[in-house]
Amino acid sequence: MIKLQKRAFIRTLLAAACTCAFAGAAQADNVKLKVGVTPGSHALVMEQVKPLAAKEGIDLQVIEFNDYVQPNAALAAGDLDLNSMQHKPYLDQQIKDRGYKFAIIGTTLTEPIGIYSKKLKNLADLPEGARFGIPNDPTNGGRVLLLLQEKGLIKLKPDAGLKATPLDITENPKKLKFVELDAAQLPRSLDDLDASAINTNFALSAGLDPKRDAIAQESPKGPYVNILVVREQDQSQPWVRQLISAYHSNAVRQYIDQAFKGSVTAGF
Repeated sequence: MIKLQKRAFIRTLLAAACTCAFAGAAQADNVKLKVGVTPGSHALVMEQVKPLAAKEGIDLQVIEFNDYVQPNAALAAGDLDLNSMQHKPYLDQQIKDRGYKFAIIGTTLTEPIGIYSKKLKNLADLPEGARFGIPNDPTNGGRVLLLLQEKGLIKLKPDAGLKATPLDITENPKKLKFVELDAAQLPRSLDDLDASAINTNFALSAGLDPKRDAIAQESPKGPYVNILVVREQDQSQPWVRQLISAYHSNAVRQYIDQAFKGSVTAGF
């Protein structure tokens, strides 16, 4: 009788231990993450990722920033766990300038930059001396100048590369005057400028339709696919794989295709 009672007691202890272990494992899978995004496509897509991540045990808090600088600073400071708002050339420049210890964990969106105007219907109609807005960060400003060179409006030094600046212009037949502004300010510059290059996420958040409103647009093929970024020490965390699984799902791809109709495409 005593042996039977002892065996029953042991079985109870084992069952309780298994239950606790299971509960502990489940709790470990429930992770709260803060992700920094910029308004427009990045924010909209991340909201679609949020319920899918919840199924993977990730409670995702989406935090919007109105520029490209703060999300990296917040990530480095530990106020964010990851961000989704930049392409690799921009990240490379930020790391070079600020010494961030970041890692890329996956790709997100491709957003061809567009040129917009409230005064012109065609890029070729830019008048002599036109005031032209470009982003004031080297990588996005450079991609606009490369686009203008492709369209035959300017010529750059052969070695200017992706980070070309107005100082690298060797030929400017129309004497375009470049106004460098923070990328988030460019949509509001359209009333004051003859034309302005605007990143697609900020164009969308300002109510512009890249397919309908842009008078020129870069090719989607290039080095500017956007990325998910974490601190180096977090790149091997279990939640990384789970979050990528949610973002790179067919449901998110279908949302991108339907919501943006080619203005933004999946980069995965």
